Amino acid sequence: VQLQASGGGLVQAGGSLRLSCVSSSRNYSAYVMGWFRQAPGKEREFVAAINWHDLSTHYAEAVKGRFTISRDNAKNTVYLQINNLKPEDTAVYYCAAERYGSVFPFTPGYWGQGTQVTVSS
Repeated sequence: VQLQASGGGLVQAGGSLRLSCVSSSRNYSAYVMGWFRQAPGKEREFVAAINWHDLSTHYAEAVKGRFTISRDNAKNTVYLQINNLKPEDTAVYYCAAERYGSVFPFTPGYWGQGTQVTVSS
């Protein structure tokens, strides 16, 4: 499956962004979809995941309350709404997918290219 992420950019602290990730899979509902991020000099970390079958979600503690993951089945697309952006949210955000997986732990086997999010203070 191919994943295409978009929506990153440069925003001021306190602003919002919506990241999108389109999946090429014909069996879209079989996949758990999610997001990871990697800040400069740091390891890639889990952000959020959503199960298409039962709509369950899971978030990293650091983003709870500010990030919302959702999906549009008709568009084979998963979204990550990011509100009240902070400079520490600056990172490359990666879309990922796991076939017949779970939202926790989310161990994707498929990765998209990253989209850069930069938050200025």
